Amino acid sequence: MINGAFGSGKTSAAHMLQPLIPNSMIYDPEEIGYMIRKIILEENRLEEERTDDFQDIELWRILTVKTASEVKQKYNKHIIVPMTIYKSENYDYIYNGFRSFDNDIFHFCLIASEDTIHKRLATRGDTYGGWTYQQTQKCINAFEDNKFQEHILTDQIETEEIVEIILNKISTKNIDS
Repeated sequence: MINGAFGSGKTSAAHMLQPLIPNSMIYDPEEIGYMIRKIILEENRLEEERTDDFQDIELWRILTVKTASEVKQKYNKHIIVPMTIYKSENYDYIYNGFRSFDNDIFHFCLIASEDTIHKRLATRGDTYGGWTYQQTQKCINAFEDNKFQEHILTDQIETEEIVEIILNKISTKNIDS
């Protein structure tokens, strides 16, 4: 799992990491969220699910775990999961769900300052003041919790260095199987 605020470099790191880990693939739970929003219209959602964040839809976290489990079982690949997941309940559910079918789970949380994140969001073309910008401070605050370890500070390093740090951390496990 590569976690972090929107704009922290998760997806870039995942795409750079994937060819370096034999027998691996990227699994992006945002795609599950987009699908759910199309299938379960807001008027059909439970009251507490009627927010602007698909992670508030309980079915999202359930399907995120079930789909990952099925993908792992069917294709037997190492799964690289870039996602921003700062809500404690969702994190616990997904992390423990992943652990239930794969004991070799790693969680890395890319940490950066608000200024760095906002610069990266602007560089990738996000609308200034838009939804991703609005999530920044919530993510920064949530990721201070030790449950979101292992932190990788990314303000002063490039994606290649993030990937190197991740590879060094997982090298104690046999990733070639």
